[in-house]
Amino acid sequence: MKQAIVARTDVGMGNGKLAAQVAHASLSAYEKADSQARDQWKRGGQKKIVLEADSERELHELAAIADREGIPNALVRDAGHTQLEPGTVTALAVGPAADDRVDRVTGDLSLF
Repeated sequence: MKQAIVARTDVGMGNGKLAAQVAHASLSAYEKADSQARDQWKRGGQKKIVLEADSERELHELAAIADREGIPNALVRDAGHTQLEPGTVTALAVGPAADDRVDRVTGDLSLF
């Protein structure tokens, strides 16, 4: 079991902003998973990987694939209080789900 978090590289987030957006995405997708997936992921060490995307469109395309595959996922839109405009899509979390299922959605992306 793992979770992949895909963060945009094209919006100029600072490191702290990036960390916060990744955390928001991770928790939001976790909350959408069923209890069996959540428990199994927690028992397995909550494996995560952070990957790069270069556009909002790419995040939406990946979310659509995850939806078709029945994998819990969550897009994050920034509130706009600090570095970004309100509503800016910053990150997408896919999973927790079986490694091979997550890889079908995010396996071609580069590490952040």
